[in-house]
This record gives sequence, structure tokens and C-alpha cells, in this order.
Amino acid sequence: MTMPAMPALDSPLYNHPLPKIEQWLAQLGCEQNSENLHCWSVARPAWQAEICLEIEELAVRYIKAGADGSDIQRSFKYSLSRQDIEDAVFSGP
Repeated sequence: MTMPAMPALDSPLYNHPLPKIEQWLAQLGCEQNSENLHCWSVARPAWQAEICLEIEELAVRYIKAGADGSDIQRSFKYSLSRQDIEDAVFSGP
């Protein structure tokens, strides 16, 4: 049995089944936290972040990204498209 195709990029994230969201995060280079399965980590040359799939939103914490070395937190509603979330999260803090 084959898995259904990934929903369109302009489809709201709430239209994506959890396995597809997890596949998408993995394709973007994120690694799932083995203890908190709803959280993922990602590292880019200029920043690193933790992404958590919360009940109402996707929460992102850019680690030590503030001017004073503090974390920067952002959240994105699942009603946003996968493309919009990808553009916002992966452009960095």
C-alpha cells in the first residue's frame, strides 16, 4: 500500500496528516527528538531552532538568536499554508 501524496504547498498545514508533516520536516533537515516526539531540532549555518507541533500551532524557538543571546520564540497557526510556514520558519529568526 502506497502512502498518499503530500498535500499541495499552498494547502493549510491542518490538511496534512501527521506522517506527512513529519516527512516534510525530515526532508528539510530536521531531526525528531527521541524523548519529545512532537519536537524537532534543526540547525543551519547561521542559526539553530527547536520546532514543536503543539495542539493549536507550530511553535519555533530560535536558540540564542536574540541580540542579547536570548531565545526568540515564534508561533504559526496550522491554518497557514505549508509554503508560508516553510518560508517563515526556515528563513531564520
